[in-house]
Amino acid sequence: MFRQTMSFMMSNRLFKSAAAAAALMAAAGPAAAHHAMGGATPENFSQGLLSGLAHPIIGPDHFAFLVIAALLTFTLKPGPRLTVPLAFVAATIAGTLLHLGSANIPLSEALVALSVIVGAVLVLSRRSMHALGLSALFAASGILHGYAYGESIVGAEATPILAYLVGFGIIQYALIVAGAFALEKVSASSAKAQLLAQRGGGLATLIIGGVFFALGVA
Repeated sequence: MFRQTMSFMMSNRLFKSAAAAAALMAAAGPAAAHHAMGGATPENFSQGLLSGLAHPIIGPDHFAFLVIAALLTFTLKPGPRLTVPLAFVAATIAGTLLHLGSANIPLSEALVALSVIVGAVLVLSRRSMHALGLSALFAASGILHGYAYGESIVGAEATPILAYLVGFGIIQYALIVAGAFALEKVSASSAKAQLLAQRGGGLATLIIGGVFFALGVA
């Protein structure tokens, strides 16, 4: 009985913490997810690079997916942990180029949020994914996130566009891989801490995905 009570209290506290974290991230609003330069189009290499580095971090829905990607990548073996995230990075670049090429993806913001929801559910299910299956999920999601990234660079010259692609490619890969290996260290020291990190991350990102999905279809 005591264990059940403690488990319930910890789960309740975890849920509240995850909800609070999600609320803080979602408070930034969808608009912030597309304007690392205060709404201005980058005009040179440094501005493009800065915008690219910042975009996946200041966008709550995009950052939530990077958290999910790290949590899912953690379930892979060390080798695939380094290669599978490249599928997401490459797909985001392709998605941005699609946007710049005037392709149209209806309800793209809602679809980005849906990718967060799907990823969060997979994290919470705690099911290990095969590297090929996770690569496919990353590729499909990356197209959507990259398409959204493209909005910030429409109308820019070739140099800032290239810097933008380099910037968000580097930051995404670094955060996913670093997050996965950090969780491995946590797991080595405490299986309980690993479980809390996975559950907390899954709950927080699920809430963020739900909020942005509702905003995307409103």
